Amino acid sequence: MEIDQAQEPDYESVKIDYVGFVDPYAVEGMVVLKSDSGKEFHMRAFSGEVARHISSFGETDGESAPSIYKMIEEICEENELVLVKVKIYESGEVLRANLYFTGKKDLVLRNYRASDAMALGAFYNIPILVRKNLLKESMEA
Repeated sequence: MEIDQAQEPDYESVKIDYVGFVDPYAVEGMVVLKSDSGKEFHMRAFSGEVARHISSFGETDGESAPSIYKMIEEICEENELVLVKVKIYESGEVLRANLYFTGKKDLVLRNYRASDAMALGAFYNIPILVRKNLLKESMEA
């Protein structure tokens, strides 16, 4: 699979529409991913800490990124790599993601935690792609 290949027809680009918590103690995070066609994917069952990080990426200027994201940024800079897209998919009963880097060479990291990959997508403001079969019609609260 090439980094610059055309978007696969079974994936759709989404934006993070909502970030919040499932429980009152902010232990379990959730996000709503929304496609341009209005379909949504509600993702939950990941740490509240990751949800807080995702929320903070768009709000703060000049503030240092959380340590793991800063570490990845520094590794990419040292190796002249740029994260260009994230693909989220189901693998059995869990969500996984592939991370696509380009630069000196192309690199695809496969089968990582979807929540971490989505957080990196938000941090770098890059395309987040989701398998179309995960997207559903918008639900009204």
